[in-house]
Amino acid sequence: MRPSPGGAFCCSMEFRSARQAILQLLRTVAPADLPALLKWMRTTRDFDEFTQDNNDSILKNIADDLRNCLPLETMLFSERLALQKIQQRPEPTVHVDAFLYDEDFIDSLCEEGKMSRNYCMVCGSHQTAPLGFISHSFSLMELKFIYHHVLPDLSGKLLVDVGSRLGTVLYGGYLYSSALQLYGVELNGDFCQLQEMIIKKYQFTDRIKVLHADICTQDALLQNADVVIMNNVFEYFLDEVEQARAWEYISHNVRKQGSLLVTVPSIEESLSGLQVNIQLSPWVEEVPLNYDVYPGNDIDREALEQIHLYKILQQ
Repeated sequence: MRPSPGGAFCCSMEFRSARQAILQLLRTVAPADLPALLKWMRTTRDFDEFTQDNNDSILKNIADDLRNCLPLETMLFSERLALQKIQQRPEPTVHVDAFLYDEDFIDSLCEEGKMSRNYCMVCGSHQTAPLGFISHSFSLMELKFIYHHVLPDLSGKLLVDVGSRLGTVLYGGYLYSSALQLYGVELNGDFCQLQEMIIKKYQFTDRIKVLHADICTQDALLQNADVVIMNNVFEYFLDEVEQARAWEYISHNVRKQGSLLVTVPSIEESLSGLQVNIQLSPWVEEVPLNYDVYPGNDIDREALEQIHLYKILQQ
């Protein structure tokens, strides 16, 4: 028993009593309204506050902090090449960081007129088409998928995030895994400063380290890594010659037998069109993933299918 806000006493229900109370309540609903109510219960986000764990809340607080430090498009002036490549895509495309802006947040921005999902095909007309969206960060859903369903127990393991950018992989790894050390390697100093700010504020310094460096200078780190994560890491930030150099370096140094490589998109897609001499079959073996672990209707299955897992075969 505990006092309620109004001063009366109320008791917390156990599972069986709560279930009976809900079923009894449903029996009082008008038959004509019951289908709509059940549909609402299956699809609503109103129950999120009861199902989210504390780690989800911490990551959402981190996203709030980062949104306050970055422009809406989450691209910095120092990322000139990435901005140029996005502008050169065949369809009009905008960068929307999936960690900072989930679908509900984007909907609210669209309602406020701060963002649009469509572009005008003929200026001034009503002929519109969907804008392309691209993100250089994993969403909360993708982070949970990687740490809960893609990777094994990481106790005592070293994880390296190549091109850590906002640090989302590192924060997710800290909260959702038991990895001993999480290293982010980021070439852009502005993003390194943002990561350091978050790491200190949330007291992640015991397990997370961020290196302001070119990944092609980190041979020892890559050779010792148990897990390497690469999310859209080179395509938008390096020209094709530099991309080829970086992939050659990765393939020569990520050689710890049995270690894991997580990539978005697949290695095959990343290497297509590049002048590289990398033989995949002696180096890695792709591990099949179950993309059906989330039954919800609002899960972005297409985004999950971009995540690929590989096991390193030889030293």
